[in-house]
Amino acid sequence: AADADIKRAVDATIWSAMSNAGQTCIGAERVYVHESVADAFIAGMVEAARKIHPGAPGVGNYGPATMPKQLDIIESHIKDAIARGGTPVFGGADSVKKPYVEPVILVDVPEDSTAVREETFGPTIVINRVNSMDEAIQLSNASRYGLGASIWSKRQGKRIASQLKCGMVAINSVISFAAIASVPFGGVKDSGYGRIHGPEGILEFTYPRTVVRARFQLPIAFTSFKRTAGNDKLIVFLTKTLKGRLG
Repeated sequence: AADADIKRAVDATIWSAMSNAGQTCIGAERVYVHESVADAFIAGMVEAARKIHPGAPGVGNYGPATMPKQLDIIESHIKDAIARGGTPVFGGADSVKKPYVEPVILVDVPEDSTAVREETFGPTIVINRVNSMDEAIQLSNASRYGLGASIWSKRQGKRIASQLKCGMVAINSVISFAAIASVPFGGVKDSGYGRIHGPEGILEFTYPRTVVRARFQLPIAFTSFKRTAGNDKLIVFLTKTLKGRLG
């Protein structure tokens, strides 16, 4: 949002997007930033990206892609975003240097690009400008996925969070919900179903069982072939009466 702490947002977002080579299910993939602070945010992201690089343990800030075929997906998403009019402000398609991928920041990427619609699962981030938080909410919810989100705002966090269609939201932090075992973790829409952690997570290992016991015998056997025509009339009468009274 326009009232976000930009420095903190940049530091957390670049880590969320690039750490673990972008191979984090709840890592940042796309950012909607208010146009009034977009230039400052983008400049901060580029400056931060210059200071990180992939490599072996102790050498790089993150490692290689764990699945070789994912490299082709990452490269295709970058190329598609650029071909559709997106601007690479840091890195590009040539950032894919198997088995590593250098940081890539794409700006003003069309919403119909694969980098926006699909999960890239690499050290890339899409940053798109919006003129209001209502627009940001609308675009965020337009995705068929709904796992986690992060909001950066000093005053609007709760309002925005209440309107996002996703399973988890962190306000002024990233992926913090994953570190709290007492709250449920999971998504909606094509991001899956069910939960782990919290009481809801425990319930995933259970199933409900209904047990009904007859405490007394009714004078009329409703569930019997011995039921008479008079019994049927009584059943119809009682059903209509109860439905009219309780329906």
